[in-house]
Amino acid sequence: MENKENQPVEQNQAAPQSPPAAETSQTAQEPNATDQVQTTLPEAAESAVDTEQKRAHALNLLEAALYVAGRPLDINEMCQVVGSRSKKRVIGYAETLMEQYKARNSPMEILALKDDRFVLQVKAEFTPLIKKLVNRPLLSSGPLKTLSYIAYRQPVTQKRVIEVRGQHAYGHVKLLKDMGLIMTERAGRSLALKTTDYFADYFGLTQDTATLKRDLRKIFGDALKEEQAQAATQSEKPETSADS
Repeated sequence: MENKENQPVEQNQAAPQSPPAAETSQTAQEPNATDQVQTTLPEAAESAVDTEQKRAHALNLLEAALYVAGRPLDINEMCQVVGSRSKKRVIGYAETLMEQYKARNSPMEILALKDDRFVLQVKAEFTPLIKKLVNRPLLSSGPLKTLSYIAYRQPVTQKRVIEVRGQHAYGHVKLLKDMGLIMTERAGRSLALKTTDYFADYFGLTQDTATLKRDLRKIFGDALKEEQAQAATQSEKPETSADS
């Protein structure tokens, strides 16, 4: 009888096999979820900081431009300053500045005007207190009279302005155009003159023509009355002084 004790015991479990070399290498190289989170979070934070810095820089540029200009800036000018083609984004910057100035309770304010224009100016209640310090280039008597006539009679042909104001008005018209206070448009064979939006902004007037003419009396006073009288009588002789 065969002795079973001397027979080797049969192994029921197979010995573990080593994974293929390629699979082992790939597993070792793959980062775990924790490593991915640690890598992604700093990159996201850095991107957010970079975006906020660019936005803050754009706000500073726009505020500086509004301050230096001393007049309303249109959307194209603001886009050029900020270096952005997105008008919606730049308008958002301007509106943010508006809210910031309101929150500061500052004597300065940023106002939104029509046609997507914005202006930085002193609040109305402070204007009388600092009026003596204003250093705007003032018009002398002659150009001021010509401007008052154009503003009240607009649109008026350049020929008519010369008839009423005399030959020296050619120089006045050129000066007023160079200052951006008036503009010309073709009216048949002649040129019609009218005030610009900057004219209203410069003198703190509305751009509504009917209201503008009423407010002109407060601004130009005697100069306007004189020009109205000259236009009515049509008896003024050409003046020799270039500043009359």
